[in-house]
Amino acid sequence: MKRNHIWAVVVLVALLAWGVVDAYVLDTGAENAATSEPGSVPIGLEKGNLAPDFELRQLGGGKVKLSDLRGKKVIVNLWATWCPPCRAEIPDMQRFYEANKANGVVILGVNLTTTETKPEYVEAFVQAYGMTFPVLLDDEKHVSGVYKAISIPTSFLIDSNGVIREKYIGPMSYEWMEKTLAGMQ
Repeated sequence: MKRNHIWAVVVLVALLAWGVVDAYVLDTGAENAATSEPGSVPIGLEKGNLAPDFELRQLGGGKVKLSDLRGKKVIVNLWATWCPPCRAEIPDMQRFYEANKANGVVILGVNLTTTETKPEYVEAFVQAYGMTFPVLLDDEKHVSGVYKAISIPTSFLIDSNGVIREKYIGPMSYEWMEKTLAGMQ
């Protein structure tokens, strides 16, 4: 009987300790992240985090660095030519880009180049689908690793301050992009 009381006390103390940690340590960190200056926002992949920076080679030449796009709303879309859901979303993405690029919206199509059977397929695919938004080549799996692209397509919607506002797994529709970006700064 005495042994049961000891276990009950141990469990009760553990629950109280967890409550203290949750209430004072974890919540305080979240509050500070939400109210901090833009330069002190934590870098990460969750909503409210500063998007991890990257620089990739662009199909057709040149390089694009994510942080250079501050001041614009950015969709970072991780995709591959062999992916059926990726193919399904491209017409809506292209239409959305054409309708919104003059308003400071950028779509970065980050191709998971190491998953392609032949890298030259990417250029042919881009031409066949009439893609005019920047297509970046993730030749060394850097972005797919940092952005944890387990399933594709995966998209991150980033506001003009470089902060992630949405993460979307699966093919995006024109209507969803329009509605979601309308609410972003």
